[in-house]
Amino acid sequence: MKLSPSILACNFSELASDIKKVSDKVEYLHIDVMDGIFVPNISFGVPIINSIRPLFSNIFDVHLMITDPIKYVEVFSKAGADIITFHVESNSNTMDTINLIHKQNVLAGISVKPNTSISSIVEYLEFVDLVLVMSVEPGFGGQSFMKESLEKISLLKELREKNNYNYEIEVDGGINDKTAPLVKNAGVDVIVAGSYVFKNKNIDIALKSLK
Repeated sequence: MKLSPSILACNFSELASDIKKVSDKVEYLHIDVMDGIFVPNISFGVPIINSIRPLFSNIFDVHLMITDPIKYVEVFSKAGADIITFHVESNSNTMDTINLIHKQNVLAGISVKPNTSISSIVEYLEFVDLVLVMSVEPGFGGQSFMKESLEKISLLKELREKNNYNYEIEVDGGINDKTAPLVKNAGVDVIVAGSYVFKNKNIDIALKSLK
């Protein structure tokens, strides 16, 4: 099980310091990019990634919750993204976006919101490196886990095994010590956790409880 703490939950005035508390204990750093249109919130963009990229060797797991992700693939790649995940519900052509991400020598991820069926991405599964299941409505941290996401995770695992695909299954939203075992049993490879990690009084214990 890999961990991808969401830096959206950090204290932005102490961003580098907060990330250092987890960076040597986790594989990924999850970076949520929101445009205020695709989701009802605005987070941060390329300048933040540029500023922290020289400081950390973790895999930068960049999640684009934006209306037209294809327009920003190149700039986020140049900023240091190792994985770029975008939403099938966005306005960008899905296959074109996947191809452009790969053209930048970056891993391509695709994501679905809670009300979007896995059937909407089945045709793309052989081409992607990661599938992100949102277990809350994207846009804000601190929401409660939606158990309906477990069926999606199990289906993705089944499709991967049946077709010999290579994508990792990632989940984001409402992950804590109670919900982590549920998603792990369903077949998740990568867990995204924000508030549970960075708002915890003991970050080390929080991280261990997710494993």
